[in-house]
Amino acid sequence: MAANRLKLNHAKIEVLWCSSSRRQHQIPADPVRIGDTDILPVRSVRDFGVYIDADVTMRVHVTTVVQSYFAALRRIRSVRRVLPRHALLTWCVS
Repeated sequence: MAANRLKLNHAKIEVLWCSSSRRQHQIPADPVRIGDTDILPVRSVRDFGVYIDADVTMRVHVTTVVQSYFAALRRIRSVRRVLPRHALLTWCVS
């Protein structure tokens, strides 16, 4: 990285060890040294809007997506009585 004049943003570095659910207990919990910074492993990371968890089940991603949709449905429910039907349908589709 130094040869290409690149720097790591230590605030954004995350370490994720992936393994099957049977072998999760074998994953080291010790910090990983990157440059002069110790980084603790995490259970899930987000990359390009997709959450990947350590056992690669996408459980975290599905939970997050469902929560965001339920939040959107609650917002729609709170304004549905004051909007005309055509405006509500337009808002829901977009």
